[in-house]
Amino acid sequence: MSKRGLFVGLLTLDWLYLATKVPDRNEKLVALDYAMAAGGPATNAAVAFSHLGSSATLLAALGQHPICTLVQADLQTCGVNLTDLTPDRTSPLPTSSIIVTQATGERAVISINAAKSQVPATAIRQVSLQDIDIVLIDGHQMQVGQAIADRAKALNIPVVVDGGSWKPGFEQVLPYADYAICSANFHPPGCQTWEETLQYLQGLQIPYIAITQGDRPIHLATPERTGQIPIPYTRSVDTLGAGDIFHGAFCHYIERSNFEQALAQAATVAAHSCESFGTREWMKSPINECEAK
Repeated sequence: MSKRGLFVGLLTLDWLYLATKVPDRNEKLVALDYAMAAGGPATNAAVAFSHLGSSATLLAALGQHPICTLVQADLQTCGVNLTDLTPDRTSPLPTSSIIVTQATGERAVISINAAKSQVPATAIRQVSLQDIDIVLIDGHQMQVGQAIADRAKALNIPVVVDGGSWKPGFEQVLPYADYAICSANFHPPGCQTWEETLQYLQGLQIPYIAITQGDRPIHLATPERTGQIPIPYTRSVDTLGAGDIFHGAFCHYIERSNFEQALAQAATVAAHSCESFGTREWMKSPINECEAK
């Protein structure tokens, strides 16, 4: 039976453009390619989790604005179930415009996140965790995330916290985490370096911690040891969503492997996703099974 994951957080509509460079002031560019997809950290993680063979449910705010049908269609294509936190909302959901530079794979993003569309914890009254095996929280719906983490902890369901960047309220969610997987841009109050961030997270008694650094080794800390895990080399075409895909792959593999193995396997999947443009194209080609089994 496939594992079932609940992914809590941001849902956006992403417009992606591949270009030779980022436009200068008052400059117009013709894109080399484009794509459209549902986006957001929890969303892309759910897509990766589903693609790898697990069963994903996304808990996020969508609504009934006409553009929401585009997002719904993409999630259905990717096999992700959606539990809508705001089914009656008529305003547009957050959108992102992303320019990927062809030569480097680097991306520039302008977006509206969930800051203006926060949902109260009361919205999850009918949400059940009965059949859920793992929960991921990306921090974009903090009240909902905290309530879900509290329920998950009571049911002994592992909680993964995606720390992309620090957001007010994370101090209330992190104590529930079994796994904190943070980027190098995650700086809790008073923390400027990854070493300080690691100490902060260890101070919260989180048993398993990882700090990613893009194409550099992952720092990890477990009850047994601290160390590093190397990242597979890849020629990056597009780095957009790689961290989100990493988190989704980790949630898939941690149910089958130990912490270090799951990190290494997730890194292989994330590296593979960087080899193609957009956040969906990578799913059309096989991942190196020797490295990501």
